[in-house]
Amino acid sequence: MDLVRQERWTATSPALPAARRIAGTARPAGTVRDDLEPVFRAEYARVVAVAARVLGSRDQAEDVAQEVFLSFGRSSVPAREARGWLTVAAAHTALNLIRSGRRRTAREEVVGAEPAIVPDVADAVVSREEHARVRAALSRLPRKQAVALVLRHSGLGYAEVAAALDLSVGSVGTTVRRAESALRKELNPHASPD
Repeated sequence: MDLVRQERWTATSPALPAARRIAGTARPAGTVRDDLEPVFRAEYARVVAVAARVLGSRDQAEDVAQEVFLSFGRSSVPAREARGWLTVAAAHTALNLIRSGRRRTAREEVVGAEPAIVPDVADAVVSREEHARVRAALSRLPRKQAVALVLRHSGLGYAEVAAALDLSVGSVGTTVRRAESALRKELNPHASPD
């Protein structure tokens, strides 16, 4: 990946908007981080995997990864914190994509638009519908629970989930269990509590 390097603004530059100097999290338009390429190479596969787990689509996950790396490229997140930041950003961005799709579908139903039905083998349709139900239920969970569940089931260890979500390592298991329980309730609201 060949990145274009541009002149950097300093935090005290009068041309830099006051909000950016105060927040310290955004870079001036048109600048690229020096460390973006190595971070991209090291973390791209993980970011796509996390987004794909949420979305169920590699194509959409790659779009999410692009958005996440663009955000990272404009941020002032230290490179040593990139892995956790990127992982959480991937989960959040993917959940937001699901939520926006749900809103779009609701708007289309209001105006009478029929969603396109693609003929497929019955098992594949059932599987797709189940995945869609799980993703929709996941998007209705509290954000921290949903992200903890996605990160944990994406292969991150308790310490990595704790660091990414600013939790204690001991509370990760509880958060994930609560998320799993809430997800089960979302998927089957009429089941008796066991």
